[in-house]
Amino acid sequence: MALRSSTATSLLSRTLRLHATSSPYPTRPLLLLEPSAHRIPRVESRAASSGGGDPTGQQPDPAPVPMDSPTIKVVSHLRGGGGNAGAAIDAGGSARKPLSLWPGMYHSPVTNALWEARSSIFERKMDVGSAGAAAGPQTELLTKTPAQSRTVIAYKFAADDILREQYRDPWNEVRIGKLLEDLDALAGTIAVKHCSDEDSTTRPLLLVTASVDKMVLMKPIRVDTDLKIAGAVTYVGRSSIDIQIEVTQVDQDCVGSDKESDPIALTANFTFVARDSVTGKSAPVNRLSPETERETQLFEEGEAQDKLRKKKREEQKGMHGNVLHRFHAEAERLNALLAEGRVFSDFPALADRDSILLRDTRLETSLICQPQQRNLHGRIFGGFLMHRAFELAFSTAYAFVGQRPCFLEVDHVDFLKPVDVGDFLRFKSCVLYTQLENKWQPLVNVEVVAHVTRPELRKSEISNTFHFTFSVSSDALKNGLTIRNVVPSTEEEARRILERMDAEGLFD
Repeated sequence: MALRSSTATSLLSRTLRLHATSSPYPTRPLLLLEPSAHRIPRVESRAASSGGGDPTGQQPDPAPVPMDSPTIKVVSHLRGGGGNAGAAIDAGGSARKPLSLWPGMYHSPVTNALWEARSSIFERKMDVGSAGAAAGPQTELLTKTPAQSRTVIAYKFAADDILREQYRDPWNEVRIGKLLEDLDALAGTIAVKHCSDEDSTTRPLLLVTASVDKMVLMKPIRVDTDLKIAGAVTYVGRSSIDIQIEVTQVDQDCVGSDKESDPIALTANFTFVARDSVTGKSAPVNRLSPETERETQLFEEGEAQDKLRKKKREEQKGMHGNVLHRFHAEAERLNALLAEGRVFSDFPALADRDSILLRDTRLETSLICQPQQRNLHGRIFGGFLMHRAFELAFSTAYAFVGQRPCFLEVDHVDFLKPVDVGDFLRFKSCVLYTQLENKWQPLVNVEVVAHVTRPELRKSEISNTFHFTFSVSSDALKNGLTIRNVVPSTEEEARRILERMDAEGLFD
């Protein structure tokens, strides 16, 4: 205990010395918008915008920004807005914009910068609405290119000690949960840019994260090396928007050598849906016109996926004639899964010691959703939910394996119902199944289900489902670590396993 205290004290002293010898405004990461026909205006940090300016709170129109210059600054920590060094800090100082346009204060510096840029669009529209006639819906759809929504964020981890400390996990890698928040915020900003019609007399759309598919980690993400995330719209339906984001990090140790690796560390695919902010009904979004060969390929893939989803929905509606056949086939699969679970129940002494019941892998956590965790629409930020779900999934895999797990991918996330400030939220996790065919990379599939619980009504509803895949290090496997097989003990558990395996195509 004394050693930990001494280590913590030395680290704190080192941080304070670094801070004291640095300039008043430390190095900060920049969010860069690549040249495009539509640009988000520059938004100054809250602390800087609080001192001086128009006393009415209205910000002057931003001056034109050169195409090759940064437009949004991401502040790695809170700082003062100038003045005497010994002057008292105004705890209430902030930019004078409507409270409804401020997101919560929980989020990362990157998320805050993205939301400040996004809120500037909503603020202009709100100013018009307060001045006179109520804003109406967009009447004419525009055709935009992926380049017009493309957004790039640069994390200057190598130069910014404070930013690096905010994202560092205990193993000196980037905290995946915190990165998930930034990815969700970036995807939302990209969707807003695509849907903006550059007309301040129309009301903005309500854009909601519908799902996240196949967020695959290609390699560990280091926290001592600069990082970049970039994304753009790849496909649009009538009211849906598909966005792909890539996280890249160049391994400086391999630059110029024969072992130089692919810089792509992670890919993520988000789907947003547009709703009218007044009626709540689905709303059409601007069209998309790909320009490059790669953009055309992604558009065609998105179109094929959209047609496949529609076909599956139609097939499910027209399957009444095959109900009996499907019932028998599913019953056989359920019985096969439940067979070993019944041994645990009926003959526990004879059960396979290399297997474990699904119910014995469960973990749970709960929280009250606070105002600081809200997004620009006043609902709980989807990235925050993914962050908390990932932390619980990681803990579940850790407790199951007995070694630090290695995150591989987010298989799928469904956003079924919105979560509001004040909601009592419960996260329940379990190891749903394991895949042990490859003995050098066994897979642990973890399910996390978020429930909005209302004790007053004796009621609970599922708001989100998350599916993550983990593995373990090769060194642990070489040292004799074995992963146990997970078996269900109830029909409901068996059905959940079959549904997930079908979604992953494991029975094809």
